[in-house]
Amino acid sequence: MSSYDQLYPNCDPDVWLRSCELEVEKPIEGEITGEMPSWLRGTLLRNGPGSLKVGSTRFEHLFDSASLLHRLAAVFNPGEAMSDNAMISIYPFGDEIYAFTETPVIHRIDPITLDTLERKNLADSIAIVNHTAHPHVMPNGDVYNVGMSLVKCRIRHVVVKFPFNEKGDMFQRAHIVGHMKPRWELHPAYMHTFGITENYFVIVEQPLSVSLLGVVKNQLADAPLINSLKWNPEHETQIVLISRKTGEEVKRYRTETLFYLHIINTFEQDGKLVVDLCAYKDAKALDAMYIQSIETMQSNANYADWFRGRPKRIEILLDAPQFTHFDATVLVDYGCETPRIHYDLYNGRPYRYFYAISSEVDVSPGSLIKVDTMTGEVKTWSNVNCYPSEPIFVPAPNAKEEDEGVLLSALVWGSNRQRAVALLVLDARSMREVARAEFITPSPAPKCLHGWFLPERA
Repeated sequence: MSSYDQLYPNCDPDVWLRSCELEVEKPIEGEITGEMPSWLRGTLLRNGPGSLKVGSTRFEHLFDSASLLHRLAAVFNPGEAMSDNAMISIYPFGDEIYAFTETPVIHRIDPITLDTLERKNLADSIAIVNHTAHPHVMPNGDVYNVGMSLVKCRIRHVVVKFPFNEKGDMFQRAHIVGHMKPRWELHPAYMHTFGITENYFVIVEQPLSVSLLGVVKNQLADAPLINSLKWNPEHETQIVLISRKTGEEVKRYRTETLFYLHIINTFEQDGKLVVDLCAYKDAKALDAMYIQSIETMQSNANYADWFRGRPKRIEILLDAPQFTHFDATVLVDYGCETPRIHYDLYNGRPYRYFYAISSEVDVSPGSLIKVDTMTGEVKTWSNVNCYPSEPIFVPAPNAKEEDEGVLLSALVWGSNRQRAVALLVLDARSMREVARAEFITPSPAPKCLHGWFLPERA
């Protein structure tokens, strides 16, 4: 299809359709332009889809594809079940690093070589059958995550705490610190992220449900697990607060019918609880991630609308009665995804800025975005035919302002530069490029999803 026939000439689907066929085991020399900040010392780890096929098997959905780890290198054992494929995110548990998906099986990796050191099933430590791909790492090193527990034939959403351990395994002392009953016990809500504030665990119970019977059927039929999801447009979204002190459900509120993957931040302020998230009117964004949908997007006039999300804010009066409805208002009229904040200091607290990638398929799919939630100002960075990853904020030493630091993002290019990959460094205040390190890999480099920056220890 020529560029004249494409509905979205600024968006190259090739970045999601590549397979990394050669693992990079030794460091590759790159070319640096600009000047790297002298204080920026550490490792950026990235995770995401690495291969659309294993042998003669071809995956049907982006979330099913085999994982690829970047140390800015594929981690997948064909002998494992697809549900073990930890291709979404990376998080530290004490001095250990783990690759995550939404099943309870995670993989400990070597942050230097990216070798898989251990396969760990969290069900051996705590009674959960799945969990979100985005746990919260607290300033003291404790980690919290939300999962689904099946005990005595009862389904519950539970909050699990992994107490900090400076050396070694943090899973032996894992325990449940909160719980709630799903709206629909055999069809619990799908959760990719959750929020945490000073006093609450914040659960956004969207009307996208997981059919537990469907999960079993799809596993037996070797079908994508995403086929087990059902969108229920006749139902509103509920926001559930679980007390961090007692672990009990405190109250439920209502808001509009919406779909989300990522919560930006949640916090309490002046008697209110604020929930910021990247919201969509429905779950069509998941349909857009089927491989066939990506391959045919340039002839699909509805494709851009499937990704037409907006960052929204829900302000909840904490003393309002049970099931009070609160509106979700648009923060800025700009589509964005994979949001990040100055996490260490502002997670669960009042904040001003967040950073994201553009989700506007028909406008600027290769943009990085900075949003000022107080003024609505948006600053962007982009290059032609360039597709950045989720931007990770790294604060400058002794920073006095919330946005004083840099953003790190992994870059890939469209079909004319399949083997190029780069580390981009932006000034977080101005969104201007400070430096980049560009590399040529031995095989195509797909676009990645999430990652973590590990600062170099003194």
